[in-house]
Formats: sequence, structure tokens, C-alpha cells
Amino acid sequence: MGLTGQRLSADKKDLRQFHRTIFAMVLPIALQNFMTAAVSASDAVMLGFLEQEALSAVSLAGQVTFVLNLLITVVVQGTTVLAAQYWGKGDRQTVERILGLALQYMFLVSVVFLCAAFFLPGQLMRIFTNDRELIVRGAEYLRIAGISYVPLGISQVYLCIMKNSGKTAKSTVIGSSSMILNVIFNVVFIFGAFGIIPALGIQGAALATVLATVIQMIWTLLESGKKESIHIRLPYLMKVDMLIRRDFNRYTLPIVGNYFFWGGGVTMYAVIIGHMGADAVAANSVANIVRNLIVCVTKGIGTAGAILVGNELGKNAIETAKRYARQSIVLAAVLGGSSGLLLFMIRPLILSFAALTPDALGYLSGMLLINCYYVVAGSINNMVIGGIFCAGGQSRFGCICDMIVLWLAIIPLAALAAFYLNLPVLAVYLIICMDEGVKVPIVLWYYRKYTWARNLTH
Repeated sequence: MGLTGQRLSADKKDLRQFHRTIFAMVLPIALQNFMTAAVSASDAVMLGFLEQEALSAVSLAGQVTFVLNLLITVVVQGTTVLAAQYWGKGDRQTVERILGLALQYMFLVSVVFLCAAFFLPGQLMRIFTNDRELIVRGAEYLRIAGISYVPLGISQVYLCIMKNSGKTAKSTVIGSSSMILNVIFNVVFIFGAFGIIPALGIQGAALATVLATVIQMIWTLLESGKKESIHIRLPYLMKVDMLIRRDFNRYTLPIVGNYFFWGGGVTMYAVIIGHMGADAVAANSVANIVRNLIVCVTKGIGTAGAILVGNELGKNAIETAKRYARQSIVLAAVLGGSSGLLLFMIRPLILSFAALTPDALGYLSGMLLINCYYVVAGSINNMVIGGIFCAGGQSRFGCICDMIVLWLAIIPLAALAAFYLNLPVLAVYLIICMDEGVKVPIVLWYYRKYTWARNLTH
């Protein structure tokens, strides 16, 4: 066999290994993503059995948790950028230092959100709606659910470290178990149980979230104490290596900007829909729940792709990282298309089970059709922007892209359509869902420059 044949054979073997590894990672990550989305769905669906207003109120209150989750994702992705490369290099001590710094940041962020949810819940709800009933009911939920923010932040950072240090399956067990407990607690506290626990409704949904996240945090802390685990070390929490802090800030700050513009944009979408009536809010709530459940696998591909590409970059295997990135994008496109097709197929089933008013049901039907396309473009962008670019420390592009596409184009158009042109709800929703499709060609063009293909370790 000639050199060319040997090289082709080696490349095929390498790609087979890539596919085996990425699918071994994707399945547990996707399961955990599904369980997370299912818990959000369970809050809304179970409350929807009581009344549509409860569903809408908790959905809008959940936007506060959504913003917190964006910041958690920022810290987690910043942690992944460095932890994946240093783990690929075999530097365990630096991974523990990165963990200490990430926990510092996460604690500060979650405490701020806890204080806002506990002391200013009504003011937070007024951002998303002017309906007095929804404001009162949502504030009732936020004041209790805010207690979960600190344990949620701490546990998510450690689960991220577990994924980056070869414990993906165990992190999924912890995260999924917590979600299952949340669903069980929802049933118990929303509807009451055993003739002892009263039906608490919205307050019960919030209490269930608090209990589940506290249990998850305790479990992660126990896991960190095991001999073979990455440890949470008090010296690294109290004093962080300045070189690590500088690198972490350098590669995380653009991610903050990216999620600020993207997450802020998504929040503005909720604000626009929130001022178009309770039926639009309810339909949008159900559409978001369905979409979040559908895209669990594509999000898993993005996370796994980022870790594998980051590991190879940390080893300085740049060409291998490029091959892995190409294959990751192909997988993201295929899985995104499959997700869109699945959504189209189950759409009649969703409409038959949705307990909404006739107007809200009509809105939901159109929103689900629009999302069939949206999930395909979103899968590609999630892989490239949130996975590959971040793996190579090139997250600044995503920040600039979202700032231009969302804030200079889509949001002004949607606001104009909703508040000045008074276009129908579905026309406004279609404009809102144009952002991912607009970004795809721009993102792929920048990907081919390969500025992301670099080793960040020292």
C-alpha cells in the first residue's frame, strides 16, 4: 500500500474513532438535556391542567431563570474552553484551578439573581408583561424558585468539569436523577399527595425546583470528594492563579457578549410576544417547550463536538481538530434536519393534547411549522458558534454576529411589526425566527478561515 493509501486508511480509522467517541458522549449529554427540558415542560404542563393563566405566568417567570441559565452557560463554556484543552494535555492540577475560578464567578452571579427574585419579583415580571394577574402569579413563583439559583449554579459548573474529565455518563446520571426528582416533586406539591401535603399550585412547582436542585448540589459535592474525581479545593477557591484568571476572562468575556446579545434578544422576543395577549403567550410557551425537547440531541452534539475539538487542540493536533470539526458540522446538519422532520410529524399529536383556547391553538399550529425550519439552522449555528469557535477561543465572532443580526435587524423588525404595523401574531413570530437562518451562511464563511484552530494551553 502506498503512502496515499496508508494516509486514507488512517483517516478512515480516525473518523470511525471520532464517531464512536462523539456518539458515546452525545447520548448521555442529550439525555441530560432532555431531562432538563422535560422538567421545564412539566412545570408548565402540570400547571396548565389547573388553568392557562398559571401556565403563562410560570412561563414568563421562567424567563428570569432563562437569563440565569444563559450566564451559567457562559461560565460553563468558558470552563470548557480551557478545561477541555488542559485535560487533553494531561494537566489535572490546572483543571482544578479552572474549576475553582468558575465556582467563584458562578456563586457571585447566582447570589445576585437570588436577591433580585426574592426582593423584586414583581418588578422582574413587569419586564415581560403588563397583565396584572400574570405579574402577581409569576412573582409568587419567583420568590420561592429563586432559592434554587445558588445550588443550580454550583452543581452545573461541577457537572461541566465531569463532562470534560471523562465522566460524562456519571454527570448525566446526577443531572437526570435530579430532573426525575423534580418531576416527582411537581406532582406531589402542585396537586397534593397522601392527604397530608396540600395542593400548592404555582408555589408547589417552585418548591419542587428548589428541592431537586439542592439534592443535585449535594450529590455533586459528594462526587467531588471521591479519590479519582476532580476536587473542589479550598485554596483554589480563595486564591486563583492570575494566569488562569487572565486566560479565563480573555476567552469567556466574548462568550458573555455573545450570550448577552443572543440571550437578550431571545428575552426581547418574549417581551414582544408577552405584549400581544395571553393567547400568544400561552402558544409561545408550548412551542418553546416542544422545541427545547426536540433539540436535545443537537445540543448534545454541540457540547460533545466542543470537547473533542478542544481536546485535540490542547494536544496540538490541529489537523485532527479540523477533521473533527468538519464531521461535527455534518452531524449537526443531519440531526437538525431529522429534528425538524420529527417536529413536523408529531405536530398533529401536540395540537390534539394542548389544552389551549381556540385562538391560542391556532397560533401554536403556525409556530410549530415555523420551528420545523428553525431547529435545522439552530443546530448548525449551535455547533459552530457554541462548539467549534469556543473550543478554539474564538467566541468573539458569535458576539459580533448576534449583535448585528438580532439587535440591528430582527428585533427592530419584530417590534415594528408588532407595535406599529399591528401585524398578526404569526407574522411577528416568523420575523422573530428568521435570525438563525440569516446567520448560517455568515457563520460557515467565517468557520472556513480556521482562525479558531489553535492551542490555548501554556
